[in-house]
Amino acid sequence: MPLDKDLTERIKASVAEGFDDQVAFTQAMVRFGSVRGAEHAVQDFVFRALRDRGYAMERFAMDEAAIARHPGGGRISDTHSDAPIVVGIHRPQNDVGRSLILQSHVDVVPTGPEEMWQHPPFDPVIDGDWLYGRGGADMKAGGVANIFCLDALRRIGMAPAGTVTIQSVVEEESTGNGALMAHLRGYKADAVLIPEPEDEKLVRANTGVLWFQVTVRGHAVHVRDMEDGANAIDAAYRLVAGLRTLEAALNAEKAGRAHFETESKPINLNIGKIEGGDWASSVPSWCRLDCRLSIYPGVSAEDAARRLTDHIETLSRQDTFLANNPPEVVFNGFYAEGYVLEPGSDAEAVLGRAHEAAFGRKLESFVTAGYLDTRVYALYDRIPALCYGPISQNIHGVDERVSLRSLQGITETMALFVAEWCGLEPIES
Repeated sequence: MPLDKDLTERIKASVAEGFDDQVAFTQAMVRFGSVRGAEHAVQDFVFRALRDRGYAMERFAMDEAAIARHPGGGRISDTHSDAPIVVGIHRPQNDVGRSLILQSHVDVVPTGPEEMWQHPPFDPVIDGDWLYGRGGADMKAGGVANIFCLDALRRIGMAPAGTVTIQSVVEEESTGNGALMAHLRGYKADAVLIPEPEDEKLVRANTGVLWFQVTVRGHAVHVRDMEDGANAIDAAYRLVAGLRTLEAALNAEKAGRAHFETESKPINLNIGKIEGGDWASSVPSWCRLDCRLSIYPGVSAEDAARRLTDHIETLSRQDTFLANNPPEVVFNGFYAEGYVLEPGSDAEAVLGRAHEAAFGRKLESFVTAGYLDTRVYALYDRIPALCYGPISQNIHGVDERVSLRSLQGITETMALFVAEWCGLEPIES
């Protein structure tokens, strides 16, 4: 049942009352430089914050064998994080409402050259409406909103009447295995809400992702004898040019694909990292490319990987050098299918009412080509998987920042959503 006006205004006022503390908590989170593999301290911080609020707690590691058996499991490499997953559970006195998972990730991408930032990337500076810092937008602000939207209900003496599970995961930026591990651990709910930085919109459809590494071997000689050698970096450039033809072919296949055919370029191939050679005066004998490719929803990671490797084999056969020195292809991270959030669910309707109450306008939806953990719940639990969060700029780039006005409105939306979706019960004194 939709919330009445009085309760709606009380919840919004409570969010506003706690927002200064919420911003300070977000700044504390940003100060943890929690790049891949370095998330232990921030997860301890989250664990203590949830425990101190009285939630039932669990902290557990990845089960690599279980992940490897699952079709959506990302490839586990020697750079995979061993930080734990943290879960806090609100259990109501009378479990009569619908259940909910609120999830976020604490892993952040590398900063790049710090001298390019206006402020040190792990020094969360506020300038006007913007909170700067690596991971502030993607997505520590959203993770803190998961906690503070429930705090807002508590301040007015209310708590969700259904079970709410707060999940803080790792590996969202590289494999998606953190969310998958929570799923494999057995955490279930009637819906999931993940407040990624989505410009106050709901994600309607989301591409899948493959991460792969290509190693090209050359023949090293002194540069004076260059014609007798084989430059692995040059060969890698030729391979990249050939991979662009696959990218173009995949984008041409958008016709007839719901939610994607109107996108200008739904499929992106990114050459994210290149390294090779050992000496400026030596013809390089090796070159390694780290790449990322999008996948349309409905295409399995396995099928996409097979098409990619077949394409590289074809390119190699057409290249005089690579035909006799075929590149090595290794899948070393994301191996994830995309998803579509079908319209019409009650969860989306509830979120729409909450958003309109907070922002005074209808909720919009859109398509994104970035990986989202909501795929786990959409594909494998088949529950409404809502990805919706604040306005941000420069995520994964220099001077990443999140709008504080937007964040407060998103937190209001989330508190109102929880109140209607789960129902409320008074907190016993």
